[in-house]
Amino acid sequence: MDQIAEPKQVAQNSGMPDPATELQSLSLRAGRMESEQPLTERMRTFLRIELLHRQACFHSQDATELGTRAAISSLLEILTILSRADVRADVVKELERQGKVLVSFARRPGVDPARLQGFVDELHALQEDLANCSPKFIAPLKECDFLNNIKHRSSIPGGTCMFDLPDYAYWLRLPYEERVKQFQAWLEIIRPICDAVIQVLWLIREANEPDEQLAVQGMYQHDMESGAEPNLVRVLLAAEEGIYPEISAGKHRFTVRFVKWQGTEERPAQVEQDVRFLLALC
Repeated sequence: MDQIAEPKQVAQNSGMPDPATELQSLSLRAGRMESEQPLTERMRTFLRIELLHRQACFHSQDATELGTRAAISSLLEILTILSRADVRADVVKELERQGKVLVSFARRPGVDPARLQGFVDELHALQEDLANCSPKFIAPLKECDFLNNIKHRSSIPGGTCMFDLPDYAYWLRLPYEERVKQFQAWLEIIRPICDAVIQVLWLIREANEPDEQLAVQGMYQHDMESGAEPNLVRVLLAAEEGIYPEISAGKHRFTVRFVKWQGTEERPAQVEQDVRFLLALC
């Protein structure tokens, strides 16, 4: 990595990220469809947090009752993930690891020292933000009876109807400004860890440029180099191809199988022609 790319906006100072940045789909860039396969349990967790955070922010901007319901559902799913004791520790470790990676770039030619230092400072700020959070930082959310009742009833199909949760129904009818203010307060509690996850994933994705590869008759297999420990497989494909990849990964190799979309009534079938695509191991 000879140059440090300009970072995308990081939602470091706002519980509600800029919609123009946060709501842009990660799966469609410059006419390409992007697919990702995590190679570690840590990456699976980070990607789930990222998706749910984006959903929560997106739906929170919908002033309707249904929009607020969807935002609350995403928030509760994030809380379920963050209830695991190892998640916060994993985020801290990954911040430290990415900081060391960035510092190592200082010895490479062509690196802008000022820009590099800006990235390092951002990571340090995120680390301090997390360090200032108590290990039980989500306790106010976990101990909130209002949210707990919604979470409990959400396990039942249609279990959050008006007759199930009259207080929730009343709250949903409050003015949007009042609802979103409360939602932002809840989201702010988990902002430090969500900000850190978003920045870590950005750094991981940008660490390596994708290379062109060929899937012979729709199949590509890659054997991992000895000692390599990638976190993520990224496959980029022209969006108009009408095909998509199925990625399966093990400890020593991964396989990309391209299949043709045939609608919802037919099972997908592997393509028979060769497929050129871009691949990045991050």
